[in-house]
Amino acid sequence: MEELVDLLRRKNMTISMAESCTGGLLAACIVSVADASKVFNQSFVTYTIEAKMKYAHVKKETIDKYTVVSEEVALEMAKGVKLESNSNVGIGITGYAGPSGDNVGLVCFGLAINDDAYSYEMWFHGDRNEIRAQAVEYIVRKTIDKLEEIS
Repeated sequence: MEELVDLLRRKNMTISMAESCTGGLLAACIVSVADASKVFNQSFVTYTIEAKMKYAHVKKETIDKYTVVSEEVALEMAKGVKLESNSNVGIGITGYAGPSGDNVGLVCFGLAINDDAYSYEMWFHGDRNEIRAQAVEYIVRKTIDKLEEIS
């Protein structure tokens, strides 16, 4: 996490996120780093459909068409939280952490950086908390990689 906070600080950028299945774990990990206050704007735990629509500006039509756990919804979450918080970077995370169901381990991510946006879908294995931790590690790495591409 220190690497992400340091990279954001050096680039003079801010970050915000809308988390569903990770339940605020990404935000908690970021704020555990010294100087996080210089880069961290805000975070929403958008566990319900209503919260995703209200705080992350996800359109009901997008949820109806693609389901709540989809790259399309994650991307709208990322773009929406970035806009809502006036951040340079927005992250959206939605998925099935378990403990049961056919899709347990499926997590979708949205990443919005300045005017660019990316979406990802990954399957993780383990119990509920292992899936959540793996999802956080995954999107942090993707965010660092994309930020390093920016000159």
